[in-house]
Amino acid sequence: MAHEQMDFNDARRQGNEPRGKIDIVLLKERMGDCYRQILDHLLPNGVYVGEEFHCGDIYGAPGESLKLSVRKNKMGVGEDFATGQKFGDLIDVWMIVRSENYTTAIKNIAEFLNIAERLPAPAAKTQKSKAPEMGAPVAQYNYTDAQGTIILVVYRHEFDDNGKRKKTFRIWNAVTRKSEAPISGRPLYNQTGIVKADLVVLAEGEKAADALIAAGVTATSAVCGSNAPTDKTDWSPLAGKRVLIWPDNDLPGMSYAQKSAQAVLAAGALSVGILPIPQSKPGGWDAADAVAEGMDVRAYVDAAMPEPVVPPAAATIPAYPVGAILDDDSPMPDDLIAPRILTPSGLAVFGGAPKVGKSDFLFSLLVHAAAGRPFLGMIPPRPLNVFCLQTEIGYHYLRERLKQMKIDPEILPLVRKNLVITPQVRLILDDKGVEMVRETILRHFDPKLLDIIAIDPLRNVFDVGEGTGENDNTAMLHFLQERVEKLRFLVNPDAGVILAHHTRKITKRMLEEDPFQALSGAGSLRSFYTTGVIMFRPDENQSLRELMFELRNGQAIPTKGIDKIDGVWREVERHSKRLVNKEHGERLDNERRRRHDVILQLLYDEGLRGKLYTPSQFCQAFENKAGLGGRHSIHDRIDVLTTKGFIKFNKEGGAAKSKYGMMCVEGMEIPRAQPDVDPQTGEITDVMISYLPTHFKQPTDGAILPVENSEVWIYHEGVEP
Repeated sequence: MAHEQMDFNDARRQGNEPRGKIDIVLLKERMGDCYRQILDHLLPNGVYVGEEFHCGDIYGAPGESLKLSVRKNKMGVGEDFATGQKFGDLIDVWMIVRSENYTTAIKNIAEFLNIAERLPAPAAKTQKSKAPEMGAPVAQYNYTDAQGTIILVVYRHEFDDNGKRKKTFRIWNAVTRKSEAPISGRPLYNQTGIVKADLVVLAEGEKAADALIAAGVTATSAVCGSNAPTDKTDWSPLAGKRVLIWPDNDLPGMSYAQKSAQAVLAAGALSVGILPIPQSKPGGWDAADAVAEGMDVRAYVDAAMPEPVVPPAAATIPAYPVGAILDDDSPMPDDLIAPRILTPSGLAVFGGAPKVGKSDFLFSLLVHAAAGRPFLGMIPPRPLNVFCLQTEIGYHYLRERLKQMKIDPEILPLVRKNLVITPQVRLILDDKGVEMVRETILRHFDPKLLDIIAIDPLRNVFDVGEGTGENDNTAMLHFLQERVEKLRFLVNPDAGVILAHHTRKITKRMLEEDPFQALSGAGSLRSFYTTGVIMFRPDENQSLRELMFELRNGQAIPTKGIDKIDGVWREVERHSKRLVNKEHGERLDNERRRRHDVILQLLYDEGLRGKLYTPSQFCQAFENKAGLGGRHSIHDRIDVLTTKGFIKFNKEGGAAKSKYGMMCVEGMEIPRAQPDVDPQTGEITDVMISYLPTHFKQPTDGAILPVENSEVWIYHEGVEP
């Protein structure tokens, strides 16, 4: 906008009541000095990325579709790429976000900056500039169905705006007879050509598609090109086709190619590939430019042979004869963090109670991983590319913390380049959140080269879905499968993932029983992760922390004593700490096994006497007996034993009304209700009968499910509690 000044006498005639006059030039200068206060006030969920401000939309949603420059000479210039809304300066932004006219916006901005009555009056007035004339359309694109019936028409306009050549589009909906795009089910371009083709090139815009069609290549485009919402486009005409995406040579083009590839696969395409763009081509180079340059685009498409993205329906489950596995002598893949702490495609959960120092420790680990340096016995094979989604520490305090870290100057260049951390981000990792994070990662890394995705902490981005929270095993499993794994797949399936996660405070009793049960949603997490790491303080009065490890693959890692000394994490001796020394640890293991055996033996012996128990009844009956401790201690032990398959349940008869039923153990027998009597001798026979389970506890989500064969007693992996 070219607004220069405003006479408040005019404003008063419009119904406003400001006093005096405001110098718009001076007001704009003040707005430039205070741009952060203005943008944070208007769009509180936005973030600053270099010389840009990013937000989801004009309503302040998290995201990055709306991008504004914060450079001094282009302050507020930008666009909402989802809607096409453009902004000329910060006044434009204020007017559009607040839905205010120019007069009201100027008044409110001045009041917001507390300068409404202090600015001098302007010397003269200037006229407002007029919007540029678009004129007649330079092109018309007819979208039809497969039979050639027109569904909608797109008109392309080109015009001069202050010496710059610009373009815009207008849509005519032939179904509703209105100038509007369909809300959903938007058609693809050139459907009459698609229906006859085996290979279809998806171009970015009708102009590029027409250029390819004229060159003998079957091509299509979505309405609005790279600005097209993939979920509003009807991709079904591409079902059963091989699809090659030809993006424009810029970041929005590559981003759109990735999103549309997934949408096309979901619609049933046989395969999808993204055409590699020659490195020598300038920004914005597209298929139309290739045709204009005289490139043999048919040969280029045929020779490109991009690696296809195979749709999930076409994938098969890998299976190998044992002989082939035993004969495979190929080297093992390098651990991302050795020894087996984080493997390619692995998931490591790093847990600890609040304020134990998880984030600080995780930052140090990621700094060393980015530099390829060992850290407390955890060793990366090379400098790694690391992205950390951090949701607790604001930008300025994150900056302060990173500057306080004593990073070795020799590794600092690698850390500056290889490690990317977000300041505090408020989002939920649902479908939209996954897409936002993926887009952010792609802005900083080649996805094939990304090694680690870290999320700190899990709780702040947890998508509850239909569950009750992170303690709900079903909700946790859904989050891991549909959110974390989806993000990894969309970026780099071989990347390792680290999740920082809160635990309850680890008490002495919990340490004795099973410290990893302190993780929220532990049932699903432990069935899913490849590595668990717990940080805790054995003594709240001491700075010493302990690191305990649980590995699915590889040899066990001994518990480490660590402390932060002179600003640097170091491994320290643990011999003087009574709770965590080796001798005491062995005693804890022995005590855990003793309680295991006592509970199982009691259930077996009580069964011989005809006494059966639900978990609650057993806890009540044997509280503080047989050295088992209190109810809670017994209940926690039973929970471990049922999860690992040592205890199952019988829900026949009256027990069917109970959530769990009566507990039973392998080989358990109970007295027969009516013993058999030998008719010749009168002796009682078959006094006892086997007491078999009807249900078991699912280890992943805690559900009580029917057993398939009550005669076969199945234990789960890692059964030794």
